[in-house]
Amino acid sequence: MSVNAGLAHVSTDFMIAALLIYSVALLAFAGDYAFGRPRRKAAMLAARPAADRTAQLASVGAGSAGAASAGAVLDESAPAASGPDSTAADAGGAAAGPGLTAGSDARPARPDGALRAIAEAGPWVRAAATLSALGILAHVVAVTTRGLAVDRAPWGDMYEFITALTCVAAIFFYYILVKYRAWAIGVFVMGAIVIALGLAETLIYTPAGPLVPALQSYWLSIHVTAMTLSSGIFFVATVLGILYLVAERYRKRVAAGKAEPNPLLDRIPSGAQLDKLTYRAVVFGFPIWTFGVMAGAIWADQAWGRYWGWDPVETWAFITWVIYAAYLHARATGGWRGVRSHYIQLLGFASLMTNIFVIQIFVTGLHSYAGVQ
Repeated sequence: MSVNAGLAHVSTDFMIAALLIYSVALLAFAGDYAFGRPRRKAAMLAARPAADRTAQLASVGAGSAGAASAGAVLDESAPAASGPDSTAADAGGAAAGPGLTAGSDARPARPDGALRAIAEAGPWVRAAATLSALGILAHVVAVTTRGLAVDRAPWGDMYEFITALTCVAAIFFYYILVKYRAWAIGVFVMGAIVIALGLAETLIYTPAGPLVPALQSYWLSIHVTAMTLSSGIFFVATVLGILYLVAERYRKRVAAGKAEPNPLLDRIPSGAQLDKLTYRAVVFGFPIWTFGVMAGAIWADQAWGRYWGWDPVETWAFITWVIYAAYLHARATGGWRGVRSHYIQLLGFASLMTNIFVIQIFVTGLHSYAGVQ
């Protein structure tokens, strides 16, 4: 199988361009986090009648229970909803947009309303959203041209898998950004994507080349595609889970008088919002991971004559599935919320990363060819 060197260079150029655009988008998200949200909140308070401002100030300090009951979008300084969508929020005494709410009856924002909210959220958000879209476009072109250069699915080695994974993570985050007005978490998610993609470009870059014979199967486009999609979604869920743990620890310490209030940490969305969004991300990614494990078993039967042989990579993929299943089961039947459930979810992603960067590279097995080439 020959390699189109020209397309391979185009892919590398677009990947570097995506990394640079993401980096500038990260700066825009950071600018909004530091300067944009306080100004929007101040403007929102100034535009309200005095009675409404007094009611909001009275609700401050009500604790996490009050935050959980107040339906608020992820950007808590976003404009209040108007029309039918704002009825429940007004009845509850909280200004709420039609985006992700902390209550159990959370409903997503309408796409047109979310896009309008981005346009009205200020120059930082507009710049961050525009740059993120441009970065995703460059990233998709880079992954696509890599596949065209080698005439196969562009995730046949470690470098290709990580670049495809971060592309999925960026697309999934942008979906959250638009649907839930989640620019408040953009600096954290985009920061993680920039770090992961930067490490891929500098530490594990692999020139475009043909696949080893064991991977030359149409099942590569089925099995590895599913694992890439689910891993990208779990990547975003992990960033949200870490952010949740940091925010909850900080707020508990402040409430106990063990730490001074920090204006930057105070701007992190509420724990209830982050918990719900993390759960939704895992629910979205888990069936895809399950399908990927099943497709891998079918591929193993065709390649090695058995569905399951407890190869190290197979075993760790199953362990990862069990941990994420335990996370969903604990929330559904055990009523686990908050810190305990997030530790399980983070353990699942740690298992996934162990499989990719430890088992596949350092442990000898039938999947040893999947390491850095």
